[in-house]
Amino acid sequence: MADQVRREVIVQAARSWIGTPYHHQACCKGIGADCLGVVRGVWREVINSDLDTPAVYTRDWAEASGIETMLIGARQHLVEIDAAKAKPGDVMIFRLRPGFVAKHAGILVAADAMVHAMEGGPVTEVAVSAWWRRRIAGAFQFPNLQTGE
Repeated sequence: MADQVRREVIVQAARSWIGTPYHHQACCKGIGADCLGVVRGVWREVINSDLDTPAVYTRDWAEASGIETMLIGARQHLVEIDAAKAKPGDVMIFRLRPGFVAKHAGILVAADAMVHAMEGGPVTEVAVSAWWRRRIAGAFQFPNLQTGE
């Protein structure tokens, strides 16, 4: 059985990415990352393995394909949970526009804050405001999450 993962380790790992410049399709702490890159990088740090490298994707991949690629990938590697029960250390997936494919991810670091990367700025910690909550498409836990917290 794989080692269990603790929420505080995930939160610490996510916060260690703060300040990493935004770079589309990158996953390198301190050098560049997009939102998926941050999740992949935190996974690598806390699970001690790499996720599959995603195929090359354009900035408009979701609009062009219409396929829920991000949710499908999350369901392959993470454990889907009720978004209302998400806690620090959980991954949130968002639809940036109603009716469109989900294409953004962040990691909760507090009940009301997440670490994420968006074009135009570095990886940052932001409030999970009502704007974000209205756009939640899914919530996920890392596998082997330690219970009894």
